[in-house]
Amino acid sequence: MPTKNVTDERLSKFKNKGKDPAKLREKRISECVELRKAHKNENFLKRRNITLSSLPDEEALSPDYISDEKAPSLTIEDIIKAVSSDCRENQTRGCQAARKLLSQERNPPLKEIIDAGLLSRFVSFLGMDDEPTLQFEAAWALTNIASGTSWHTQQVVQHGAVPTFISLLASPLLHISEQAVWALGNIAGDGPAYRDILIECNVIPALLARISPETPIGYLRNLTWTMSNLCRNKNPFPPLSAVQQVLPSLIQFLHLGDKDILSDACWAISYLTDGDNDRIDVVVKTGIVPQLVELMSHSELSVMTPALRSIGNIVSGSDVQTQTAIDAGVLNILPQLMRHPKASVQKEAAWALSNIAAGPCQQIQQLITCGMLPPLVELLRNGDFKTQREAVWAVTNFTSGGTVEQVVQLVQSGALEAIINLLQVKDAKVILVILDAINNIFMAADKLGETEKLSLLVEELGGLDRIEMLQNHDNDMVYQAAHNLIEKYFGDGELEGLKIDSTEDAFVFQSHDTQKTFEF
Repeated sequence: MPTKNVTDERLSKFKNKGKDPAKLREKRISECVELRKAHKNENFLKRRNITLSSLPDEEALSPDYISDEKAPSLTIEDIIKAVSSDCRENQTRGCQAARKLLSQERNPPLKEIIDAGLLSRFVSFLGMDDEPTLQFEAAWALTNIASGTSWHTQQVVQHGAVPTFISLLASPLLHISEQAVWALGNIAGDGPAYRDILIECNVIPALLARISPETPIGYLRNLTWTMSNLCRNKNPFPPLSAVQQVLPSLIQFLHLGDKDILSDACWAISYLTDGDNDRIDVVVKTGIVPQLVELMSHSELSVMTPALRSIGNIVSGSDVQTQTAIDAGVLNILPQLMRHPKASVQKEAAWALSNIAAGPCQQIQQLITCGMLPPLVELLRNGDFKTQREAVWAVTNFTSGGTVEQVVQLVQSGALEAIINLLQVKDAKVILVILDAINNIFMAADKLGETEKLSLLVEELGGLDRIEMLQNHDNDMVYQAAHNLIEKYFGDGELEGLKIDSTEDAFVFQSHDTQKTFEF
């Protein structure tokens, strides 16, 4: 059961009558909204055993290169001996054997290699430009170690690998440079502390220097992934100076055709827009919003999902920022996403809609005009619970900021009946949001002098029975909200003698036809 304070705080973050107009659109507090916490699930933050696009033929690496098939398996004792020797061939053989062990899918011996004291040798090999095979194998081994837990990554950083890896970005050998990109991506993916260390070590200019028309597409994929990890995390956010550095290239990537690059570039934008309005503004001012809206229709889920998340973040910003997305056509695409076969997409689309519905009545009118009400009611009726929860917030925001006429249209669309049916859910916060919406609808009816007719409609739809039941709810706030509604709009004798034919046109709450009269 939520505490009163937590529920109050969430409710206070939403647009309600009488609130300061400057605060009418506020982001939801992170404790209460899974969507705001949702992590990127499509790709891991760290990667092991990806394929380097630029890896040359084995023979081209070095005349002494030993292929994996020919290389005998060495024990860790053999590896220590080989890596610690003064013979370059043995060092290479030992390094390659270590890399193979570290590349195992199951239980790679990361700690054993670290405990053997090999990291210092590996880092020293990174600087051997005259021994590219040894340099490459050492880089690969360190990359795999950095793909482990935070402790493993910490060992790589503390052994001084970061400056050397950044230097290796400039290597004339593309496969070595790309290996450094991958390693740095793993380090950045560990969290904000190492992300910021990399940024302070000027990793961004070194990465951007590798972007050119000649850069292979596979290399660009790894580069985009590493850049997205440099945009991740918000405790703290990446420095704004770093954001300004990476944005132009990310925007270029959003116009490429490769789905992997598009996906990681969209995720990067979603991280950068997951902040306050000033952070959102940095992205909006680049003019990229129309392209993000277009990518919401991408056939690949891995692209569409982060594009939708980015736009959802943007419309949780100011009214002006939201209007930018509306002007770019977001309301033309949201209905199809609200009807998407995947529930996760429906949920994100409903979340975006709920943020737009928290805007002024002009934006609410655009929702109506663009046909958002029918898919919203469909989700309230048939969506999974997480989607229904977002749809309920959309209704409450709509009833809070909409005009009386707009609220009538919402009820006519079937939304009132749908939210009444959801009063039986177990989630107390959702029940409170629904009761808030019902109260808002009664306030609209009151302005028309039609509260009695609305009371009768709510009773016909089974709402009165459900609200009365909620007076027995073990959550005190639910009890109080239900009790207040009963007392105010369903008082004893209030409906006595009121006889209304619910099929008459004047009873517009029950009619799905557009009408000029707004009587309830």
